[in-house]
Amino acid sequence: MIIYTDLISGDELLSDTFKITPSKDCPILWETDCRKYLKKGNEDFQLEGANPSAEGGGDDDGGEGEAVMVHDIEDQFRLVWLKVEDGAKPSKEAFKGHMKSYVKKILKGLEASGASKETIDEFKAGAPAALKKITGNYDNYDVLMGQSMDGDAMHVLIDFREDGVTPFATLWKHGLKENKV
Repeated sequence: MIIYTDLISGDELLSDTFKITPSKDCPILWETDCRKYLKKGNEDFQLEGANPSAEGGGDDDGGEGEAVMVHDIEDQFRLVWLKVEDGAKPSKEAFKGHMKSYVKKILKGLEASGASKETIDEFKAGAPAALKKITGNYDNYDVLMGQSMDGDAMHVLIDFREDGVTPFATLWKHGLKENKV
């Protein structure tokens, strides 16, 4: 299995269990379809054979817990949602500033990691189109961050396909480091 981590923060953002495809109009961006499902607010895993009462989980007086809709990528990688209603989603202008800084950091990271000239050239050639695509569609995106909440790191962007039902995530191909597990 391959886990993709953020080049800057080290947060896990994606794995090869998702079907990853290059964006049609901007191949340095990766897209992957997501699933949405209902998750109970108090739904935590429990080790097989564990005694819930000994672990302090058998006598909770709370109800069933609140159920919320989540994306599989959000849940699996513990991504943090920057919601508009909470005031956490940056303004379009602030996000443009972040993206320009982010592109510079990725370029430095690629150079420091000894990436090939072809890889660096591919990133340099594709970055302006990627920035244009992202900022042009920014109002439609839901913005998520890795669990470390590193403001300099990659933001995972979620939008919906043309059918209006299928969510998909957009990530920077060159901002991910491949780790075989």
